Amino acid sequence: MIPAGVVQIVLYLVVLLALAAPLGAYMARVYEGAPPRPVRFLGRIEGWLYHLTGAHPDVEMGWKRYAIAMLLFNTAGLVVVFAVQRLQHLLPLNPERLSAVPPDLSFNTAVSFATNTNWQAYSGETMMSDFTQMTALAVQNFVSAATGMAIMVALIRGFVRRSTATIGNFWVDLMRSTLYILLPLSILLAVILVSQGVVQTFGPYRHLTPLQCRGGQTLALGPVASQVAIKQLGTNGGGFFGVNSAHPFENPTPLSNFLEMLAILLIPAAFCFTFGRMIGDIRQGRALLAVMLIIFVAFLVLTVAEEQAGNPVLARLGCDTAAGPLQAGGNMEGKEVRFGIANSGLWATATTAASNGSVNAMHDSFTPLGGLGPIVLMELGEIIFGGVGSGLYGMIAFAIVAVFVAGLMVGRTPEYLGKKIEAYEIKMASLVILISPLVVLGGTALAVVSRAGTTGIANPGAHGFSEILYAFSSAGNNNGSAFAGLSANTPFYNILLGIGMFIARYWLAVPTLALAGALAAKKTVPVSAGTLPTHDPLFVLLLVGVILIVGALTFLPALALGPIVEALQQMRP
Repeated sequence: MIPAGVVQIVLYLVVLLALAAPLGAYMARVYEGAPPRPVRFLGRIEGWLYHLTGAHPDVEMGWKRYAIAMLLFNTAGLVVVFAVQRLQHLLPLNPERLSAVPPDLSFNTAVSFATNTNWQAYSGETMMSDFTQMTALAVQNFVSAATGMAIMVALIRGFVRRSTATIGNFWVDLMRSTLYILLPLSILLAVILVSQGVVQTFGPYRHLTPLQCRGGQTLALGPVASQVAIKQLGTNGGGFFGVNSAHPFENPTPLSNFLEMLAILLIPAAFCFTFGRMIGDIRQGRALLAVMLIIFVAFLVLTVAEEQAGNPVLARLGCDTAAGPLQAGGNMEGKEVRFGIANSGLWATATTAASNGSVNAMHDSFTPLGGLGPIVLMELGEIIFGGVGSGLYGMIAFAIVAVFVAGLMVGRTPEYLGKKIEAYEIKMASLVILISPLVVLGGTALAVVSRAGTTGIANPGAHGFSEILYAFSSAGNNNGSAFAGLSANTPFYNILLGIGMFIARYWLAVPTLALAGALAAKKTVPVSAGTLPTHDPLFVLLLVGVILIVGALTFLPALALGPIVEALQQMRP
């Protein structure tokens, strides 16, 4: 990597960690019902909303009731998004008079936004009206993110509480996540993005006549800044425009690029500090954050280094791949010159480490091993930062498995944060870890053996397989990004990917809540000489090893058929 790229990456990580700690402390106070004085006025709005919706904030819920409330709320949101798309030609705020969205695409998009995936098999500026973008998709960006945050807080209470049957109130956790955290941060970021030139308007598209060419040009406009802010902060992803954050109206300057990348990982990183504070041991949160950073930096270096090394096929042909003095050569195909290789690789790594899915470069144009990094980060289960809330509870499932493995090695009952880990907890943690690989590998297998699946491949051979594997890795881990060389807007892919997104979200969320309920019902075990410390470097390395071994055993054969064999093919003379 060139020095300028290294400086940019280091600056990004320093700012991220500097902001994550105070935000994590603030979030802990919000969830404990003691928000800082400057935001206490929101308590009146919170109380009014409870009264308006008929919620009972003082009534605690067991894990089953919590799960039912979560599923009913998310299903209702899914139905509303589907209905709005099908009726958008009859609804207001449609200056371009866009027609109704086809049923299979409406289903895929409704599931996508309800599950915090934001997989988009369409170009937003040509398919979705302003009304659909704001009242359906943007609303789901808030509440789907808040759902993941609520589930994580419920799991934290499972560790904190002793011999109780309740884990909190879903409506309270959902409301506080939205009102005190997501909404203020989104307003702040949206205002800054508007100052950088990100579009925010309800006006019609601009139809221009260029001076130097025949014909006309249409500039798509809309309420973009507000959509971009919450899609990044809520690790939703997607975009108002088809080319996403590579579009100059969505990401016009280096500062907007930096802030949007920062927003992707900010809340997931802050949740580690929230976790540590709420359980009363900040070291535990720091240990999990250290695991995330170790794996994240490793794949970041791989991705950026491979892209900076360039395409060996083009090098053998004598093509000049230099893109300017700051790039020092490298693979600039599919990347914006104003961002360069380092920022493109950093964004690709951040968006796939988190379950975000927004992009500022074409991942399909990455080198085979440069694209391998983003695929693997998704296939690890979206736990390396991951989605807001959902990434950390996935990481905790791996931590539970790690202490179980350690317990087997020393011959004693495993414990984590003062709670004994027994058969039920291991079963629930195993479901959280194994459901996503089942979706990814099962969906990929079904697609590659069916005519409807292979018809959408734009590039034959190993790269075509990588495109399918990437699509199902994205859907099966609620990421939403794509290689984009796959024609996925077909009934086959819309339905199959939609089912995969639904399973990957809720078949993990329910076992997590069951785990929270089981932990809350347990007594706390006093620390003894035989207790495995779960905050020291040894446990950090053990957890890193468990994550990588599980990932390798699960996905290495599939990766060997795609990006690995493609990289070997490029090395041929």
